[in-house]
Amino acid sequence: MRGLFVQCIAMLSLGMGSLAQNSSFVCTGENPSQEYNASFTPLGCYTDSPSRTLQGRQLSLALNDAQACAHACGFIGFNLSGTENTAECFCGNSINPIASQVTQNSSTCSYPCTGTPSEVCGGSYFINLYSISNPNPNAPPQIYRREPICQTNPFCANRACNTSLTQDERIAALLEQMSVQEKAANMVNSATGVERLGLPAYEWWSEALHGVASSPGVNFNPVNGSEFSYATSFPQPILMGAAFDDPLIYEVAATIGLEARAFANYMQSGLDFWTPNINTFLDPRWGRGIEVPTEDSFHAQSYVAQLIPALQGGIQKTDSKQIIATCKHYAVYDVETNRNGQNYDPTQQDLGEYYLQPFKTCVRDVNVASIMCAYNAVDGVPSCANTYLLQDVLRDSWGFNEPYHYVSSDCGAVSDIYERHNFTDSYASAAAVALNAGTDTNCGSTYVVLDESVASNLTTERQMDISLTRLYNALFTVGYFDGQHEYDSLSWSDVGLPPAQALAYKAAWEGMTLLKNDGLLPLQTSYGSVAIIGPWANATTQMQGNYQGVAPYLISPLMAAEAQWSAVTYVLGTDINSTDTSGFAAALAAAQAADLIIFAGGNDLTIEAEGRDRTSIAWPGNQLDLVQQLSELGKPLVVAQFGGGQVDDSALLNNTNVNSIVWGGYPGQDGGNALIDILVGRKPVAGRLTVTQYPANYINEVSLFDPNLRPSDSSPGRTYKWYNKEPVLPFGYGLHYTAFSHSWAVRPNISYDISTLIPGGSGSSTPSVNDASPWTTVSVNVQNTGELASDYVALLFLKTPNAGPSPYPNKWLVSYARVHDLAAGDTQEVPLKLNLGALARANADGDLMLYPGDYEMMLDYDAQLTFNFTLTGSPALLDPLARQPTP
Repeated sequence: MRGLFVQCIAMLSLGMGSLAQNSSFVCTGENPSQEYNASFTPLGCYTDSPSRTLQGRQLSLALNDAQACAHACGFIGFNLSGTENTAECFCGNSINPIASQVTQNSSTCSYPCTGTPSEVCGGSYFINLYSISNPNPNAPPQIYRREPICQTNPFCANRACNTSLTQDERIAALLEQMSVQEKAANMVNSATGVERLGLPAYEWWSEALHGVASSPGVNFNPVNGSEFSYATSFPQPILMGAAFDDPLIYEVAATIGLEARAFANYMQSGLDFWTPNINTFLDPRWGRGIEVPTEDSFHAQSYVAQLIPALQGGIQKTDSKQIIATCKHYAVYDVETNRNGQNYDPTQQDLGEYYLQPFKTCVRDVNVASIMCAYNAVDGVPSCANTYLLQDVLRDSWGFNEPYHYVSSDCGAVSDIYERHNFTDSYASAAAVALNAGTDTNCGSTYVVLDESVASNLTTERQMDISLTRLYNALFTVGYFDGQHEYDSLSWSDVGLPPAQALAYKAAWEGMTLLKNDGLLPLQTSYGSVAIIGPWANATTQMQGNYQGVAPYLISPLMAAEAQWSAVTYVLGTDINSTDTSGFAAALAAAQAADLIIFAGGNDLTIEAEGRDRTSIAWPGNQLDLVQQLSELGKPLVVAQFGGGQVDDSALLNNTNVNSIVWGGYPGQDGGNALIDILVGRKPVAGRLTVTQYPANYINEVSLFDPNLRPSDSSPGRTYKWYNKEPVLPFGYGLHYTAFSHSWAVRPNISYDISTLIPGGSGSSTPSVNDASPWTTVSVNVQNTGELASDYVALLFLKTPNAGPSPYPNKWLVSYARVHDLAAGDTQEVPLKLNLGALARANADGDLMLYPGDYEMMLDYDAQLTFNFTLTGSPALLDPLARQPTP
């Protein structure tokens, strides 16, 4: 298998001509590969970090061990290799100076290798390093144009390249030539290819959450400024969501998709990307809440409705996609703690009304090509083995049935079926139940034992063929086999262009949200000296958050402040989660000498990240203590609050000496400029919170593992929709530097007959419309009554006291729109489109229904405008949820 891997790398390096229809290509059917065997010696166990000990190349090997990794790295010309976290392989030519050698023990380099379990392959951020004495002198170039595999030797002579056959016939011809073992080896993320057929390897794991991101399938050239050494780094989704600007999201996604395809065209990434994360930010402790736009399911649906078409190149493009996007993690995934073995039993009502909604939009409405199933179990069945979720809902109900539609497991989720969920008694059985349920490819190595599963009659080779057919059909849509004229010209010259950089800046400032202001902002006075203090003041890579790539530049708040004011003093003061007060004195001295104090703090990845939920939603460490002491100086004081999850700001909101609070999320490559430009009023502030800011004791009232949204005797409820206590700051909250007045321009009708909204009414089990069908458009007049031009976000909510089953939600978001550059004194009419889903509530079975009753429409979180109307007639089914199988 190791020789196969190296063979496939060699085949991937062939060809330097045009991407498709290369007129100079001659198909000989001969194998041009070269033999290579690495000689290597161990260097020991070293620490690793997000900046990586070896920075040349990251690979994921289904059958990883010291030899396989050294072969892979040495073949492509590197003199160092490193194994980590069982399946990861890193390559480089030098060791990052920040890494240090450690004693190998049970807590460091102790994880078994996927290829040779008796060997160790590092650990979590611990890496076994090896020196390669004979790097390949004929190594392929690191950057070269991707050739369609049907224009490479020897695969070009394969029957799968016979264009007189249909696409299905071509795939079938390929599968007929593959053994069960070879098929299994191509159903993992690091697909090995087939050496004897000339089928090259392919890495399915590429990331692009908020820009092309470091991952096994993505390579950034380590030479700064050289080709493919960076990509545009946008803010994290939690900040972009706060802009409530759908066209902005489309532009960002279109840029990411274009840059991703440019990377793919030059073999610096795969053609499929495991993005976006479209779970909802249900619990404020969730470590990955930074990766998603909102706690609200409708907002998440609207976000993904823009994102997927822009990434893939259009909704209707079934045969030609820019890249393959993946909506993850399906389903009911919003906790990191024990994520690999946790089971959740949400009610069908919450499942249909909340948890599944964003995924339904991905599949039914915008035709995402791929879905990733989650680590956790739902109703006792692991998500990646859950026939109800993967077949009954996803494929049968939502129509995830195009030939190229496929499901990938999350990384290690199939092995978790056996190891953590104890759902099966072996890896072979775990692989079989996942495959039989509809998981087509496995991030990890468990599917390599599918040959054992077939031999044991746990699954069939036919089932493997079904999944491989889906995978290869997906690769056809992005030109992997035959090329693709529409996107083959994209190259490095399309990456990081000025419009993309301007868009990253815009996405950062549009999402920033003003939480408190006593009139200090925008800063009007020309301050002689400024003290900028705190653990975010000099943030650079910290501003990117997680799932990040290499940015072209990173502008910290300090850098932007120094460009704005002539006398700026920076003092750290304290770290994110520190109890050490030794830095307080220097911070207070700098603040005492300054005319303006900016404290930049909050959360970062040390306390909120993948695999790491917060244990508190209060301000971490002693940051509040330092802010309190700074406030006692009586100087103008701005708090810039960064991070994804909200913290309880009660103390700051109640402290009259804290003049202003601005929330800035993880703002990306231009975050410092965005912050300072907001503070001085160069850009208007108009972001809105996309999550509820709860009091710190909320974590004592709601179990992290409770999936139920509605309030009960043991819970005050989840999200703004159901929380029955007073939040610190509500969903949708956000101040401005100006004031607005509002009036209705177009109201809804006073009454609607349900039978006119849903033809067939209550008697239809298969309605001709669904929750995405248009209902009406209302409009509001928004006048800027202040003195400064500003953006404005119109948020429209509904509530009901009596329609549908009790309890009744506080309200729910049904539409929104962002107005840009509304000048002082001007009025703009803002249309707000509503779908039928705006009126829907779920019954106990999770079906979305229209119910007769009284409804109130409200503009903004504090109901600046209201309008009452009724629905009459009988309850009617709008969108059914597939029924759970009877035990």
